[in-house]
Amino acid sequence: MRIAPNRLAPHRLAPYRPGLRAGVGFGLAAGLVGVSFGVLAEPLMGKVAPIVMSAVVFAGAAQFGATAVLVAGGDAITAIAAGTMLNARFLPMGVAAASALRGRSLRRAAEGQAVVDASWALAVRGDGPFDRELLLGATIPQYPAWVAGTAIGVLGGSALGDPATLGLDAIFPAFFLGLLAAELARPRALAASMIGGAIALALTPVLPPGLPVLLASAASLIGLWAGR
Repeated sequence: MRIAPNRLAPHRLAPYRPGLRAGVGFGLAAGLVGVSFGVLAEPLMGKVAPIVMSAVVFAGAAQFGATAVLVAGGDAITAIAAGTMLNARFLPMGVAAASALRGRSLRRAAEGQAVVDASWALAVRGDGPFDRELLLGATIPQYPAWVAGTAIGVLGGSALGDPATLGLDAIFPAFFLGLLAAELARPRALAASMIGGAIALALTPVLPPGLPVLLASAASLIGLWAGR
């Protein structure tokens, strides 16, 4: 007996439902952070570039990092380099998820775009295989929320007023402090973060904006070297 296509759809979606439910909360958070990004980025990039950036890059750490360099007076090349360095973490994350992705190269590349911090952490199974359905399901609510939040921040930023009066100027340090706190449980993370902070502090008075942050990221090589 042939089952009607409309009856098959719920069964096909069933494996993704746990990820979708988990991703809703992350999506709400992504939308709020996206609003702050749009408000802060619009004076520097205009109304179109921040929305396009969120749609294409879809990486809060890289986007905030690049914008922070521009806020500090750095040039576009340094800002792009800062964002690229922050996104380098997706290389090992992508390798870890690669075996769970399906299909040929183009489909696997498309599914790989779902590798974002929260979704990847949810999908990691310490005692089993990587959960592809959980990864994809958790990312689905986050992407539109991030892009929509950015658009709201860009288009409604003037109505919200000065970002400093709203406390949005604290988003940059709070955002990166949150990323740091999440990583401190890893071996050698505390030592690497302290050395990186010392490098940035020492070089800030003598180098152009943005370069101290890039050079400070070299502290992460300590973890790579010590882990061999």
